[in-house]
Amino acid sequence: MLPQMNGWVSCFSFLLLCTYYMAAARNANTLLELSPQEYFSSLQPGRASLVYFSRDVSPGVRLFLEQLENSVGALQDYGISVVKVNCLKEDVSRYCGKENALMKAYLFRGNVLLREFPTDALFDVNAIVANTLFALLFNEVKYITTLVELQNLENSLKGRSNVVFAYVPAIGTPEHRAVMEAAFVYGTAHQFVLTTEAALAKDIGHEDSDALSARLFFCHCQRVPDLTQPCRRTPMVQSLATLNIHTYLKLMAAPIVTEVAEDPEKVSTVHLQLGLPLVFILSQKETYEVDKRTAEFVAWQLLGKAGVALLSRDSVHLNVLLQSNIALKTAEEGAPIKYLVLEDTDEIIALVEGEIKGEQIQEDEDESDNNDQDIQDDQVMEAVYRDRKRELPLELIRTLTEETFNAALMETAHMVVLFYASWEAVSLAMLQSYVEVAIALKGTQGISLAKVNCWDWPDVCMKQNVTQFPITKMYEKGARSLTYTGMLGTAELLRFLRLSSISCPVKLTTIEEVDEYLSGEVHADSSSYHSTSVLGIFHPRMKAAREAFVEAGNMLRGYVTTGLYAEDDALVLARKYAVPLPALLLARRDDHRIDSVPLSKQSALDIVRTIRSQLLETFPEITVENLPDYLSLEKPLLILFNDGGLNRRVRLEMLSLANGKGHEAFLTCWMNLKNTPVGRGVLKAYFSTPPPLPLLAWVNLHSGGQVFAFPSDQSVTETNVLAWLEKLKAGLEIPSTTLSDEAWKPPLPAYNFLRMMEATLPEFTVHTVYSRGGTDDLQQAEEVSEEKSTVREEQVEEPGLEAEKGQSPGRDLRGTVPRLVGREKPPKRHTEL
Repeated sequence: MLPQMNGWVSCFSFLLLCTYYMAAARNANTLLELSPQEYFSSLQPGRASLVYFSRDVSPGVRLFLEQLENSVGALQDYGISVVKVNCLKEDVSRYCGKENALMKAYLFRGNVLLREFPTDALFDVNAIVANTLFALLFNEVKYITTLVELQNLENSLKGRSNVVFAYVPAIGTPEHRAVMEAAFVYGTAHQFVLTTEAALAKDIGHEDSDALSARLFFCHCQRVPDLTQPCRRTPMVQSLATLNIHTYLKLMAAPIVTEVAEDPEKVSTVHLQLGLPLVFILSQKETYEVDKRTAEFVAWQLLGKAGVALLSRDSVHLNVLLQSNIALKTAEEGAPIKYLVLEDTDEIIALVEGEIKGEQIQEDEDESDNNDQDIQDDQVMEAVYRDRKRELPLELIRTLTEETFNAALMETAHMVVLFYASWEAVSLAMLQSYVEVAIALKGTQGISLAKVNCWDWPDVCMKQNVTQFPITKMYEKGARSLTYTGMLGTAELLRFLRLSSISCPVKLTTIEEVDEYLSGEVHADSSSYHSTSVLGIFHPRMKAAREAFVEAGNMLRGYVTTGLYAEDDALVLARKYAVPLPALLLARRDDHRIDSVPLSKQSALDIVRTIRSQLLETFPEITVENLPDYLSLEKPLLILFNDGGLNRRVRLEMLSLANGKGHEAFLTCWMNLKNTPVGRGVLKAYFSTPPPLPLLAWVNLHSGGQVFAFPSDQSVTETNVLAWLEKLKAGLEIPSTTLSDEAWKPPLPAYNFLRMMEATLPEFTVHTVYSRGGTDDLQQAEEVSEEKSTVREEQVEEPGLEAEKGQSPGRDLRGTVPRLVGREKPPKRHTEL
């Protein structure tokens, strides 16, 4: 009987134990209610508790208690108890006795009060959890308000620890909670910093300044031993949620580049475990150092998006590795590894972002380029990057090499050649304009277009005196070349080529030919590309002046059409246009008039200056293209800014000012902000708060830099403006601003491109970058150049292999694999953009 009774007792005890644990599980998310004595007697040293002292439950308090109860489970995950203390009516203690005390919640650690929270600050579960953790981690999470504080904190941690910087618009938001939860877990590994200052978020480069959203940045300070170097900051592109932050911090803690020496199928990294792809850059012993630098460059660009591994071909004997330079392994189980041959690192980034499907690059219409941090500082490079998958019809442009260059120049009357570098952003932007010009000139007799990649053929470019990129030259059979120096747009280049095909100056022999020339009948097919024709009139005995004019015409070829008349009856033309010889006649077709100008100075350069001066308008519309011409006059500007065209009354008033006697000392002009939007930026530089348009301003760029605004309450008339100018001359007006007199220099020194191109690197080498004037890099270039002879011998044995020139690791990958295609084999698609 006793054993049977013991069995029943054991069974009953087991049931009681199960019931207890089930009840405990049900009550885990239930708000614990205690009396004041029970609560204070239950406090344990070091254990945190959030408590609310309650007496009468009003509707407002009831809503707060509902949110407090909902937060029990979340806070218990962090070892924080949540308690409601029921105060007795007769209790007059500190927490129960005062009415305002009942409108607060209290955070204790043991029996030490840490923080009081107004109940209206704990408006939901997110606010409760965020504020509670923020108070507990007050010494671990730094709150800052200025960029200087962040920089000082980064400097103090360089070489020791990394910084996790978070911006949240307000305390108590879901994003604030996510950051605090991450700080609770990772606070010992990284220094967390928090701000709610929108100005600080803008200072560190927040993309959306109009509608600031919560953002997180990882500041890589542990890798920076030198206090003079800044900490690199990597933004978190996902939304601020707890799981996203956890994944992000795991990725930030992973090695930048993982070096592997085994079959890619067997490799596993934290990136693959977190569902991100892994990019293998294939290397070998001979090029290990440069390949590692390229891998690090790629890794920084893809940080948080994909992992990068450096795989040695020497350690893994797979035939496929010899035919490719990049491998991609995705996290999808069973997915095959993709082995690819890519030209540059931009294609690796595109590959990771899903723009390369299988082994072919396809356009992703929904791609956002704003996440690419490498290009945002350069508008030209950004435009090239945005259009990098645009296929250009390069079949209209012949590719020239060292062997074909000279022969090609003799094949047509006019050969146009673009000298460029395939890796340089401005060159690639110019190449797009060049292709559009080729399309416009398709079928035109006597003009052919070609290109030379100076990175492949530096000797050709040096022999043609190419010292900068890009450069366009037009070659004529048996004549010297013309160099294009204008804007890099399609219309400007097309105009130059059209006008360059006209021999200048055109030699005229009869008065009838002169009349046809001045009326535009000569070369009428090119009349749309120029509005003014210049004719030089000389007596046959004026040999020196005539020869100077011919030289000036050659110097202006491509920009101005010039004609020459030097017959015995030149005096007839001189009397007709009331001008002494030698002289210039300018036929302005837009205004239907012919102006005559005597040539007092008769050297070629003086004639060029005279023609250029005469081509300037009396009252010009200032644009980006013509601004340098008018600034070269070094005159003060009386400029009218308008948002659109000028009405007839204002135009006549301004023309009267421009043509007025004694007004040659300044330039009267105007700017249409719709045609030239950059003018709005000019106005912001001139005036902190730009006055309403139209706005007349006096700008003295070349003497003092003072800017004055014409009174907005006066109408723009010649009388009012002249009276205002007299006040300026007398010093009675106060300038709106004074421009800096610093020289307008390039932001960075120029590259020595030709020195960079001297070294031919061995096969499989990822190209080396040379910094601006760095002696170490120049020494490295000299060391590499010693290997030229070996490479050239290998080229003779293997004519299909192409030796590439020096290139920045971060751009060109062609050196990492053998070139399987000869130079003359046309590509199937345009891979230079």
